[in-house]
Amino acid sequence: MTQIDAMNKKRHVSLKDIATELGVSISTVSRALKGSSEISPEMIDRIKTLAKEWNYRPNPFAISLLKDTPRIIGIIVPDIVTHFYSSIISGIEDVATQNGYFVIITSSYEQYEREKQCVDHLVNTRVEGIIACLSQETKDYSHFKALADSSIPVIFFDRVCLTDLFSSVVADNIASAKLVTLHLLDHHFKRIGFIGGSNHLEIVKQRKHGYLEALREKGIPIERELVICEKMTYEEGREATRKLLALPHPPDAIVAMNDTLAFAALKEIKQQHLRIPEDLALVSYTDELHACYVEPNLTAITHQTYKMGEAACHLLLNQLREGGEIKQVVIPTQLQIRESSVK
Repeated sequence: MTQIDAMNKKRHVSLKDIATELGVSISTVSRALKGSSEISPEMIDRIKTLAKEWNYRPNPFAISLLKDTPRIIGIIVPDIVTHFYSSIISGIEDVATQNGYFVIITSSYEQYEREKQCVDHLVNTRVEGIIACLSQETKDYSHFKALADSSIPVIFFDRVCLTDLFSSVVADNIASAKLVTLHLLDHHFKRIGFIGGSNHLEIVKQRKHGYLEALREKGIPIERELVICEKMTYEEGREATRKLLALPHPPDAIVAMNDTLAFAALKEIKQQHLRIPEDLALVSYTDELHACYVEPNLTAITHQTYKMGEAACHLLLNQLREGGEIKQVVIPTQLQIRESSVK
């Protein structure tokens, strides 16, 4: 293996690495990278060329290297405000703190470009590893693939990718979607609609698969017009519900992919003066706290979100300490039956 290959395999290239390679002092490298007039143009060019070749990134915590270097884990979530993500963050943070780590929390705001920025910021901050949930927009995973190539461990949760490269923590998506659909069928609802997110997301594919599996098991014909998978936003949820209710033969029940879509559906159903569950049953996912505060209370699949966060952090810490095999951890869910699905 060449020196360049060795540097490419390192997680972080230091000023010392560059200085040693070129036979100059660390301070010379530092000043050259800042374009100091005290360093010759030829040396500046050599140092900057090597720094670029070795993918050198400046360390904002360089001053602290003389003391105790902080141990940091990065977190990327689609948003911070929902109970679902904040509970997962709590699980991660508690395990991290118990093991002497700080956490830095970033949000992609469901945007691919923001997600890439989050990755760059965390790597530049010299995190030891990253725990992430994909944004809805993300279809290209090259920014995460680059982390694997740089030996920076990543653990995904909920919305995952590249499962051959990264460990992950997910809910039992297929089984839970099948369970909640069977619940509706057992309560004599026959035309069940499904509102989901973008089809490129694995979590959407799995939950839709569970829904379809339940219909097949009960011998219910699959009707494509009852399945609408767009973005997981409030407005898209209302529009999907309008489309379902405008069908010549509208559904008598709806499975919503998450609470955002469920609350959007709830609003639209009430806007059209329909009763839940008498005219139309509605069930949801993730079971945010306010699922019990709306009228009627929503039947929902409950995630063990705090446990998901704990499991994700344990996976990351084990990988940092021991490396080891890729693992896919499935956390069971529970069906909470409430007023919105039982006549």
